Amino acid sequence: MVDNTDTSIYNFNMTDIDGNQVPLEQYKGKVIMVVNVASKCGFTPQYEGLQKIYETYKDDGFVILGFPANNFKGQEPGSDEEIKEFCQLEYGVEFPMFSKVSVTGEDQAEFFTYLTSQPNADFEGEIKWNFEKFLIGKDGSLKRRFRSSVKPESNEVAQAIKKELAE
Repeated sequence: MVDNTDTSIYNFNMTDIDGNQVPLEQYKGKVIMVVNVASKCGFTPQYEGLQKIYETYKDDGFVILGFPANNFKGQEPGSDEEIKEFCQLEYGVEFPMFSKVSVTGEDQAEFFTYLTSQPNADFEGEIKWNFEKFLIGKDGSLKRRFRSSVKPESNEVAQAIKKELAE
């Protein structure tokens, strides 16, 4: 179990989609959006919106971290290589993608156990479906959460990103 009192996202190392260990500390000082993604979901077209907001704000210190997960109705069955190819060919994804993880349940990755237990302005608790979004401030703390139905390019998400970039 994670001791949430003395932890930030910067304490985690995750494996990227190419198999490299990535200390999340390398994103310190940036506004980060963590998204659990899937290739065969009704929300999969959100990759387009994610790429759009990444391009819009990346030069201002914003980054998206995509975490493929097969937790919901087997909607991410592919290997890391297949996922990477799909994201690049179908949606031109340029933001960092990570190795497939479990985002809920008994085998939930410790990183997502941490994220889902953090207080924020919206809600806490388990991830309900693919494409939930966690907005992390420059200090590494969770600021906002958005359910799957909230489009990445929505005004609500854009305003939250701008607010965090201005902090």
